[in-house]
Amino acid sequence: MEIKGRFDHFNINVTDLSRSIDFYNRALGLTELRRKEASDGSFILVYLTDNTTGFLLELTWLRDHTEAYELGDNESHLCIRMEGDYSKIREYHRQMGCICYENTDMGLYFIHDPDDYWIEILPVK
Repeated sequence: MEIKGRFDHFNINVTDLSRSIDFYNRALGLTELRRKEASDGSFILVYLTDNTTGFLLELTWLRDHTEAYELGDNESHLCIRMEGDYSKIREYHRQMGCICYENTDMGLYFIHDPDDYWIEILPVK
């Protein structure tokens, strides 16, 4: 039997859904594709798309989780390849104040979202 999977989405939990949606739109150009809201208001799931690949970023907001999420020492991260002038995009992210790590030797940098999740930024090859 051959096992063949494909990527669908990646989930992160957020403390302020509106702030996170705004960040991902302004910093990366991701837009809301759809959302699911619990009938009792206990959670909201928002799926963001790049309108290109089909891969989705799922933002989960939980009503009863009001404190910051403990991300620990986990170094997992998203990676987004940006189209256009990479230097101008990096300067835009610098002006936003969201660059948290740069490795100029490797030609990459990381930004962090409002909940401190790290996103690697690379140019489209």
